[in-house]
Amino acid sequence: MSIKRYVATKDTTITNAYKDGLKARATDANMGASDSLELFSLYGRASEFESEKSRILIYFPIEPIQRDRNEFSIGNSGSCQFILKLSNVAHKESVPSKFTLSVNPISGSWDEGIGLDMESYKDKDFVNWIYRSHDKKWTKEGGDFYSFPQFDKYFENGVEDLEIDITYLVEQWLEGTLPNNGLLIRMSDSIEDGTLNYYTKKFSSRTSEYFFKVPWIECRTDSSIKDDRANFYTYNKFVSLEENYNTIYMYNRFKGKLYDFPEIGTGSIYVALYKSITTPLPTPLIQITGSTQSPVSILYSVGTHVSTGIYKCDVCVNTDEKLIYDVWYNEDRTFAAVGGTIYPRDPEGETGNVEEQFLYNIKNLKSRYSTKDQATFQVFSRNVGWNPNSYTSIQSQNNLNFPDNLYYKVFRIVDNYEVIPYGTGSYNHTRLSTDKDGCYFDLDMSLFEPGYSYGIKFISVDRNKYVESKEEFKFRVE
Repeated sequence: MSIKRYVATKDTTITNAYKDGLKARATDANMGASDSLELFSLYGRASEFESEKSRILIYFPIEPIQRDRNEFSIGNSGSCQFILKLSNVAHKESVPSKFTLSVNPISGSWDEGIGLDMESYKDKDFVNWIYRSHDKKWTKEGGDFYSFPQFDKYFENGVEDLEIDITYLVEQWLEGTLPNNGLLIRMSDSIEDGTLNYYTKKFSSRTSEYFFKVPWIECRTDSSIKDDRANFYTYNKFVSLEENYNTIYMYNRFKGKLYDFPEIGTGSIYVALYKSITTPLPTPLIQITGSTQSPVSILYSVGTHVSTGIYKCDVCVNTDEKLIYDVWYNEDRTFAAVGGTIYPRDPEGETGNVEEQFLYNIKNLKSRYSTKDQATFQVFSRNVGWNPNSYTSIQSQNNLNFPDNLYYKVFRIVDNYEVIPYGTGSYNHTRLSTDKDGCYFDLDMSLFEPGYSYGIKFISVDRNKYVESKEEFKFRVE
């Protein structure tokens, strides 16, 4: 899955603010069961040179993340991004602007507590400004934390959500090089040590009644497979050899499961291209490899093992054939498997500088899904300029047409809330995969609040221009 979310299991606010009357501080107050989390930094309310602060403690268990990595549900280190997300809470009090929040890993364990009162600070429990548990104090009042790594987020208006990349820290937790005791969120040093007032920034806590507002760490992975089998071009002398390569995939499936080829395992695999499949096989078509400056003619391209039962190979061929076949071999050619058919496209047949526009259809969309479902959506697309007699008559291999980079988003129908925005950033975490049948993507239905209807839209990216689909595809989660 390209997106996984891990919800906090502990959070609270701690403070040394003065209580009503400005005589006693609320250093013993606990707010562990409150539905919001607060940050502020005040100066000079009770007397000159005295400050008041509040901070947020939040904890995400690392075990679910580690389990998903072990089961290959998320990418390995370096191939995924971990984003901390806290949602803003609107309120009637003053909201600070033009400030920076700092996020640091906490250096010791702590309790959550069951306090609720964020107004008069009458609820006492552990954790608080002085104690991290019922019998242990913080080494330094206000919470113990590591100064590194530190993640800073600037807020211009003060009503933004907190969304910050903490990948470096999560990878340290997973590697065991830093203990996971959660995160401490505070106003930056310059604000807490300053002489201006910043109050009050609120976020939803883990006990919020709103499904999509609870704090989470979101893992984003580009799990898309870009199989060029249905979008295969022959050699174009006007671009570099590197641009000419087509990536094709081989899937070894049996009874719905993927298995490595016993003769190959996780080793190298070799691919030859043929104009026909006969017995015995004819001489393969000549491929091109090397570089633009020094191209080399070969019969067999070397491919790699991607994951269990999946192999890929980059190939380049200059041919006038309208139909070719790919055959996959082990190193000594004692094993062979036919990958399938390829309908090469002539790059010189394209019309230059014409923007392609597409129509889309999700062929296997159901009206209802369970939160336990792991759905794979098969997306068919066709060029707007293609006008067949029937929509389904062009779904053959040689008529497939789709953008090189297609992304999806999912939104809640009732209020247009974006549950999964377009992931077109550096990790491309909502980019669709491609294979011989077109485009597809996986979706974990546990990401959605049951009892609502949701919509899917697509956006294509071409020459840095974004073109959003007009079609919306709706489903309901129960």
